[in-house]
Amino acid sequence: MFLGHFGVGFGAKRLAPKTSLGTLFLAAQFLDLLWPTLLLLGLERVAIVPGITKVTPLDFVHYPLSHSLLAVVIWGALFGAVYYLIRRYPTGGWVCGVAVISHWVLDLLVHRPDLPILPGGDFRAGFGLWNSLGATMVIELGVFALGLALYLRATSAADRIGSLGLWALVGLLLLIYAGNLFGAPPPNMLAIAWLGQAQWLLIAWGYWIDRHRTTLRD
Repeated sequence: MFLGHFGVGFGAKRLAPKTSLGTLFLAAQFLDLLWPTLLLLGLERVAIVPGITKVTPLDFVHYPLSHSLLAVVIWGALFGAVYYLIRRYPTGGWVCGVAVISHWVLDLLVHRPDLPILPGGDFRAGFGLWNSLGATMVIELGVFALGLALYLRATSAADRIGSLGLWALVGLLLLIYAGNLFGAPPPNMLAIAWLGQAQWLLIAWGYWIDRHRTTLRD
C-alpha cells in the first residue's frame, strides 16, 4: 500500500492539529522508510516475481525487523515516545504512535500472507487484496480521499503555497500510485531500495506545506 498510508497522515492532522503534516507522514510511512534502509544494509530481502499478485510483483521474502507485528508495535511506541519527549504534546505522541501501527493494519488488508507476527516466527498474515486490482484501488483511494478530506477540514491555506503546494503534492502522489500500478516492474532490489528512500522528499514536502496552512478550530 502507498496512497493509503499518506491518507492516514493527512487524516491524523484532525486528531493532532499541533503536529506537522510532515511528522504525520513520517509516522504513517515509517515502516516503508525503514524497510529500504534495511534492504540496503542486507538485513531484509525482497524478490521481484512478476505475476505473484495482480497489483505488485514484489515477493517480501524476509522483513521481520520492519514489518513483523511485534516489531511494529515497538516502533510505534518508540516513535510516539520520542515525539512526546521532543514536543511535549501528548496527543501528538499517541497519534504518531498509532499512525506507525496503522501501517501494518493497512498492509494486512492488501498483502499476501507474508506479514510476520513475531520477528522469528513462522506464521504469516495477509488478506491478499493485491490479488484484485479493483478491490485494491477502492480501498486505497478511499482511505486516501477520506484522509485528505479530513485534512482539508482541519486546515486552510494561509497563502498560495499552502493551496497550490498541497494540490501539487496530491497530484504527484496519484501519479506515483498510477506508476506503481501500471508501470514496469523495478529492475532489481537496489532500485527498489533507492526509490523507497526517495519518499523522504514527500515527507519534506509535507513539512513545507504545513507551514503555509492554518489549523482551523471547530
